[in-house]
Amino acid sequence: DELYKMAKTTNNTKLCHDFLVNYLENLKKQINQCELQLNEQCQSCPLTSLTLAQIDHCLKEYVRSERSYLSIRNNDQLIKFKDYIHEKDVFKTINTFQLSINLNEYLNKLITIREQQSEIWKDYLMLKMRILCKFLPQNFDHLENFIEHINYLPLNNTQNSIEIKNKRYKLIQEAKQLEIQLFNINITNDGVSILNKFKKYITYRTNRLKQDISNKISSSRGILLQNRHRSSLAKNMIGVSPEPYLDLIDNPFNTLQWNQLSLGPSYIRLNQNAIRPEKQQLKELEKEHKEIYQKVELNLIKNQGIPLTVPIFKRYSTNLLNSLRHYYLTPLSYKDQIEAQQQAHIATSIRMLIKEKNLIIRLTDKGHNFYIGSATEFEKKARKFFSDTNAFIELSDNSFNDITNKVIQLLNRLREQNLIRKWQYEQMMPDRTKCELAHLYFNPKTHKDNIPVRPIENTIHAPTTNISKFLDQILQPIFNDKCKETNIIDGASLIEELHKYIRKGLFKSSTLFCTFDIHNLYTMLPQEESIKILSEFLQVHGYTKVKGIDLTTIKTLASIVLQENVFVYDKKIYKQTTGGAMGSSFTLTLANIFMWKWQKEFVRQQNITNEFYGRYIDDVFMTWNRSKRELRKLLDDANQWHLNIKLDYKIDKSLPFLDVLLTNNNGILSTSVYHKPAAEPYVTPFLSDHPRHVFK
Repeated sequence: DELYKMAKTTNNTKLCHDFLVNYLENLKKQINQCELQLNEQCQSCPLTSLTLAQIDHCLKEYVRSERSYLSIRNNDQLIKFKDYIHEKDVFKTINTFQLSINLNEYLNKLITIREQQSEIWKDYLMLKMRILCKFLPQNFDHLENFIEHINYLPLNNTQNSIEIKNKRYKLIQEAKQLEIQLFNINITNDGVSILNKFKKYITYRTNRLKQDISNKISSSRGILLQNRHRSSLAKNMIGVSPEPYLDLIDNPFNTLQWNQLSLGPSYIRLNQNAIRPEKQQLKELEKEHKEIYQKVELNLIKNQGIPLTVPIFKRYSTNLLNSLRHYYLTPLSYKDQIEAQQQAHIATSIRMLIKEKNLIIRLTDKGHNFYIGSATEFEKKARKFFSDTNAFIELSDNSFNDITNKVIQLLNRLREQNLIRKWQYEQMMPDRTKCELAHLYFNPKTHKDNIPVRPIENTIHAPTTNISKFLDQILQPIFNDKCKETNIIDGASLIEELHKYIRKGLFKSSTLFCTFDIHNLYTMLPQEESIKILSEFLQVHGYTKVKGIDLTTIKTLASIVLQENVFVYDKKIYKQTTGGAMGSSFTLTLANIFMWKWQKEFVRQQNITNEFYGRYIDDVFMTWNRSKRELRKLLDDANQWHLNIKLDYKIDKSLPFLDVLLTNNNGILSTSVYHKPAAEPYVTPFLSDHPRHVFK
């Protein structure tokens, strides 16, 4: 443009010539600069040549995948053709009926209704897709403004300020969930015709509509993600997937960090291994090769009887190594490498910020999002749990070796006395090379007021873990069999039992529901008493031995699991003096057996009046047809039955239990799916570096 203006306004050819020369020189400089940048980028992503074996392997994989794709595609087409032919046959059959109505007119009306329903369903699926892709316009977030901001926060109490802020956040999240549920409109396949053939035909047409919509949604998803990536408005879009629970006054994270945390605990960063140094990659490669090869080798030699000298072992090892080299060392595209490095940088910055601000990040209890709060305040919650339960004592030294020796000596003695069989001995014996001290951590219960904590003890490699698993393996089936009348398996089994209760004519318009749960049941089990109750339980049900092991030996094994429970927390070593490890297999079974004894009075009274009583671990559901005052008295008395067992109860005609909301509507039982108010829906982000089959 400048040259054109210059030529138009002057006859000085030298000036135009000089301009062109300078312009070309500038272009050359820019090209050289671009070449330098490209060379730098090439050095960061070096090209590696593939061997013929690797090329051959890749080609075979490509051919195999294409064959698989064609096979699936052809099968899908074949199914469609078969359905279409069958649909036509059904339509012909319908036409054979001698009807006094205009058949085509009514069928078209029905199909039109279905098409309208399908459009609604399509809109719902598109909304759902936009939610999952976090690509909703900001006006969808009107609840943030509708529920007024809190202008006053107590300046002299930071913790109260945080609690007030979090209550507002919970209220908004609950309202959002209710709003989304309003869009949950589904299409049914019942049809509305009188004749079965009509139903069948309409069903075929409906299924075809639904299939077409599903196909459109699949392609729309790719387009939506593409548009989201390209759109300059993407930064102004919102999502409704669960964000981290921020137990702080202000958010210390920037937008990139917060978005990364919002991807949730199941998200895997992209190409983590590919951006590591080659030396580290080779180390991981060799480790994985060794682990896989050893497992295959052991299986072929031990189970298949193939001698180690057979050449197939060497060929397999070579092919495996080549495959792993291909997967580990194939360079990423420049775009993928930059994206992986950015995510790694963000993750590093989050770690640094957490350390700098003295924060703590945990997985929420019964949730699918992160909890972020002050490490100091979280430690106070943990210490409160220690003081409230009074179930732990701090040890001055590490007794791990002593415990391991005790376990091994006990098992050796029992085996020598022939009190346990060889296979039982081998199953319970700990592996010294893998044993380690258990460790305790806490998950925050964000769905409860004041956010208490739940203790989780990692005992995977503890010395007593194998004994715990063995006891659970032999005792749990006995408990499940002998106590099935009072056991609630899940929400569906509870509804089934209540239907039996209704069929007996016991369900009235005045029937009350009652639920209660036990405080810290696992932690508060009295150890010696629980072991006595275990022995009593087996004796009452006619057992003198279980799997050839007498009751005295079972009590001895149970004692060492409970009494030698030592773990590390906050660089200190503790021993549990009451209850069992939350995370140990045997603790759950023992808690159930303890509750079998504790609940006897409840069960007796409920049986006298033909009322229902059911328990799911530490949660109880029961019906009541007497006065609420009498029920309260019974529950208050139950709170005094045992020093360690305290319960919280609710009485009403409509109560949730597990995942079911049960309501007494004037003598008619109404049930619906129940989600806890603080429940957060979570879907693993599609961009996560999971295997692709996870997202099918």
